Amino acid sequence: MANEKYPGILTMNIIFISNKSERARKISLTGKHITLFIGIFLLIVLASALSLNFISLRYADRIQEPFLRAVLVNPQEERHLKIQTHLQDNLNIMASKLGQMQAHLLRLDALGERLAESTGIESRDLFFNGIPGQGGAHSAFSTEALTFAEFNHKLHELSDVLDERMDKLSALDSLLRRDRLSKYVVPSEMPIETDWYSSGYGYRLDPFTGKRAFHEGVDFSADIGTPIKASAGGVVVYSGRHPEYGNMIEIDHGDELISRYAHASKRLVELGQVVLQGQKIAEVGNTGRSTGPHLHFEIRHKDKSLNPSRFLKKTP
Repeated sequence: MANEKYPGILTMNIIFISNKSERARKISLTGKHITLFIGIFLLIVLASALSLNFISLRYADRIQEPFLRAVLVNPQEERHLKIQTHLQDNLNIMASKLGQMQAHLLRLDALGERLAESTGIESRDLFFNGIPGQGGAHSAFSTEALTFAEFNHKLHELSDVLDERMDKLSALDSLLRRDRLSKYVVPSEMPIETDWYSSGYGYRLDPFTGKRAFHEGVDFSADIGTPIKASAGGVVVYSGRHPEYGNMIEIDHGDELISRYAHASKRLVELGQVVLQGQKIAEVGNTGRSTGPHLHFEIRHKDKSLNPSRFLKKTP
């Protein structure tokens, strides 16, 4: 009801009537009194809640009463368990990511070692087997710890960089290995230890007819029994007696590239056998259409003769 003395101010009148006395007592409460009373009540409720929370955290392990544990402890334990579960899940994800990165680093180390070996670089110069040193003066600028989200983002960025580097190193390793392998499958090593040709590649006077004819290989003059070596690694695709070339061997080096060794006195490899560069495959002889002991050597690609001088490392 409105206050007659102070119009516009809400007041509350409380009347007390006693059975022993006919006199009534009246208490008037203004809006300020009501507000103060509500404020005190809320403070009491807040203080009680904080006290209960403190007790539940401080003495959780000592509270044995089932009802009190259900009211005070269990909600705290549930919140704590949810936080722990969330943290453990994140740690498991991070541990899995770190495991993948460790595997990538091991592969990068292996690739680095192989590349260092292929290129002749000392692996210790590239720090494949250790942690490179780092350091510097302490920064005067303020530093802040990384948040979990920032750390996880950095972890993913580092993983992506490792994947990219590994792909590039793998491609480079494949190219280097292919280049290194090509040195052993291209006929480049001298098939016989000698310093001169007895007959070169190209047109010449045929020693039997005296007419101009094309010589499809080179002849190396040597004594009978001199070792004949494979100019490159490959598979023996012919090992037999030829009516003109005598004892002859042909080795397939891939990509339709073949080396031919003719007029041998003895063949030491069989059809289908895999040979290595520099391996002894025959001995010099004078079989077939020949005027004396020598090795007739050819390099053929798609059944067309090529000049062996362009392939051999040492040109007599």
